[in-house]
Amino acid sequence: MFNKKGSSVEKELQKAESETISAIIDKTMLIIGEVSFKGKTRIDGTINGDISGEHLILSESGKINGDIKVSSCICHGTVEGNIIANLVTARKGCSIKGRLEAGSLTVEPGARLDGEVKTAGNNSATGDAKITPKATAAPPQKS
Repeated sequence: MFNKKGSSVEKELQKAESETISAIIDKTMLIIGEVSFKGKTRIDGTINGDISGEHLILSESGKINGDIKVSSCICHGTVEGNIIANLVTARKGCSIKGRLEAGSLTVEPGARLDGEVKTAGNNSATGDAKITPKATAAPPQKS
């Protein structure tokens, strides 16, 4: 995990987990344009545009081509764009291409990250991420 005050990260995680899903973008839907929401939203479809909101769940079938700015992001699907969030969880099978800025980052084995990773409130001079052995990514898969 990245260095951050544990209590604020834990509070954010509890809030994200306890919230019920208030909106679902179905896998048959394609949205072109900006999306903004409150509460927890699950995306099963495709969004071509920027997203801002609170708690985002991107399912295995979900695809986002645009920048994401949310409180928490659980990614099972594909993102091509930058992510700024307090909490980011990259689940097995997800693919993130772009800059990732997070206060707390969890990367499961099998998740693919391609881009720059930085911590949001890091005290180091460069602001580079400090990755522990738990935050690892699987090697690139050959096509």
